[in-house]
Amino acid sequence: MTRTHCFFALRLATAGLLAVSAAPAWAEAPGPLIREGFKEDFSHLRLDNRRWYISDGWSNGDWMDCKWSRDAVSVAEGHLQLAHIPADAEKGAGATCGEVQSKGFAQHGTIEARIRTPRASGLNASVFTYAGPVHGAQHDEIDIEILTRDTGEVTFNTYVDGKPLNGGTAPVQPPLDEEFHTVAMQWEPERITWFLDGRQVHQTEPGTALPNGPQKIYMSFWSTSELTDWMGLQGPRTGPLTYEIDWLAYTPPGQSCLFPESVTC
Repeated sequence: MTRTHCFFALRLATAGLLAVSAAPAWAEAPGPLIREGFKEDFSHLRLDNRRWYISDGWSNGDWMDCKWSRDAVSVAEGHLQLAHIPADAEKGAGATCGEVQSKGFAQHGTIEARIRTPRASGLNASVFTYAGPVHGAQHDEIDIEILTRDTGEVTFNTYVDGKPLNGGTAPVQPPLDEEFHTVAMQWEPERITWFLDGRQVHQTEPGTALPNGPQKIYMSFWSTSELTDWMGLQGPRTGPLTYEIDWLAYTPPGQSCLFPESVTC
């Protein structure tokens, strides 16, 4: 289970079927904690399978009209490439899309990535953290999302026990389909701060409930035919679209400046 389960949780919460609490409760970490900082520059021909797991063979719900596939994930020219491959009616193949998740869990710290997206309505490119029932935990996440119908804007959000909080946006120029930009989230116990190209653009409000339990780090690119009010309608397409991640870095709490470009420097 990954990012798009938030919509199902939100629907249940709206219907009064899901109990939402103000603060997360974790008996223990749902998996191994990431204790060492890293900067993954995707310079090798293959994804490092000691650090990353490729989502493969499922979709996250009816709102998602593509299936995660290993075939939609590649490393080329020093970039992680997550593809959206449209359905092929002649071959009887449905649409596929790409997602990569960390094998370990982060708990606080700074996550940064240099990314570029295509421009197309109906798709979502993201860097985010997530843990949920599949990990034996409540649904918490911290989001950086680009709804690629408008590559001139980045969206930020959190979920605490399935409840959306702390939403905001920031403009991006030049748009993300024209140029790489660096996005970052600095996750502290008392606040979360988001950055764009090294500049602070959004922060949680004091006193707001925050995700505090360990979460995996994700990068994903997916589409919808249902959430069109939010993501827009998809247009006809014959070839794949690609979301590119030049690098992704994680700096654990209490550490700083592991590389010169970091917002922690």
